[in-house]
Order: sequence, then structure tokens, then C-alpha cells
Amino acid sequence: MADFRLPANSRIRKGNTHRAPAGARQVRTFRIYRFDPTSGENPRVDTFELDVAGCGPMVLDALIQIKDGIDSSLTFRRSCREGICGSCAMNIEGLNRLACTTAMEDLGGGDIRIYPLPHMPVVKDLVPDLTNFYAQYASVKPWLITHTPPPPDSERLQSKAEQERIDRPAACILCACCSTACPSYWWNSDRFLGPAALLAAYRWIIDSRDEATGERLDALEDPFRLYRCHTIMNCTDVCPKDLNPAKAIAEIKRMLVERQA
Repeated sequence: MADFRLPANSRIRKGNTHRAPAGARQVRTFRIYRFDPTSGENPRVDTFELDVAGCGPMVLDALIQIKDGIDSSLTFRRSCREGICGSCAMNIEGLNRLACTTAMEDLGGGDIRIYPLPHMPVVKDLVPDLTNFYAQYASVKPWLITHTPPPPDSERLQSKAEQERIDRPAACILCACCSTACPSYWWNSDRFLGPAALLAAYRWIIDSRDEATGERLDALEDPFRLYRCHTIMNCTDVCPKDLNPAKAIAEIKRMLVERQA
């Protein structure tokens, strides 16, 4: 699996150190990226020594305990705590992951380094600005498009096999782990849609109920929107739902080639 640990940056300064209290039984050290664009100060990395003896097992549990008991200004997103909403995606020990499904014991016994998702503007601390990411998702029209009226006495039905074909692509939680792990997206995010949006496009292209396959393929046939993908596979490596965006993108390319044959 590729490692996306952020390189040392002289502009990231050493931050505050919060020592564990006397008598702490099980101390883990967390080195957490801190940045407030409104402050005018450079980013820093704060060190937190946390007694995890009374803490839940996941990285998100530790972050919540740090925020509640040590530094209430620490900012991060979280919601479901079950690996479903994708809110707590961040870069943990060099890999994009969900904090709520990443167990501290799986990260070894050393310090745990936590940064926001890479190559995204930072709103504050561990919160990336996903405005462009969501706009790209919306651009692929992630909804059913039909040109014929629905059956008068039933829904638009599909077979079990047809449903199973879209089952895995439809499981994307839009956490952005895949797109922010993609070097092509890092350098071309203004024009390349990225793995998450293209996986969503593929999910609707292959939906047997959708009647806009040609229109969807036409919209993707572009040197940047689709073909900036070079099948590096980082997206598939980091997906917390074990999806395969790289395969979906390759399938879209195959459909375009077959259509031209």
C-alpha cells in the first residue's frame, strides 16, 4: 500500500506540547496538524500525550478525548462513528483513513501523526475544504435520468443481477480518501474529476434503469475529466469501503473505446 506521509516542511512550526498527567497508565503521543487561516500564523504540529487507558480503541476516540479534556479548540469533522458517513477522513500515519475505524493498536507503539487530507485547502486544523470535491460529484449528475415515463402500476424494476452490478459502486460514502490520495488529482483537481466522482459516474452509467448512458459518456470523454487517470491505484488502496475506483475508471474508458469501434 502506498504511503502518503507528508514531507517535512520548514513552514510548519513546532507547536505546543501537552504532557500527560502524573500517574497516567497508558500514554500515547499524538502529533496533530493545527492551522487556522484566519490567524495569519503558519501551520504548526501540536503534541498531545494522552492516557488512553480510559479511552475507546479508535483514533477518533482519542481525538474526542483530546478535544474534550485537553484542547477544546482542536477542530475536526465527525458524525456516525461507524464508517458510514465519511466525515472523519484524515491522513493518519501517512495514509488516508477514517479515524472512526482506525484502531490505535493497529498503528504500532510509536507516536501517531495526524494531518488533514492532503492537497486540499484547509478550513481549520483537520477540516479540509471539500467545496470543489462536492461540485465535481454533482457535475456527473448522480441521480437517475430517464426519458420514458415510468410503468403505470410499478416502480422501475431491475433484476437481482442488475442490482448486484451497482451494489458495490453505490457503497461509496464520499469520504474523499481516494481522490486526495491520487497524484493526478493533486495536480489537476481543477479539471480532473478524480476517483470518487468517476466512481459515481460509473455507478449510474451501468444502472439498468438509467436512460442517459450516451449522454454520460459524452460528458466524460475529455482529456482531463477522465483521462488524467493513469491507473496508479492509490485510490483503491486507501478506500475504507474496499471499493475499486480504478477499475470503474478503466471500465468507463473501455466503454468509450467500444462505442467508437
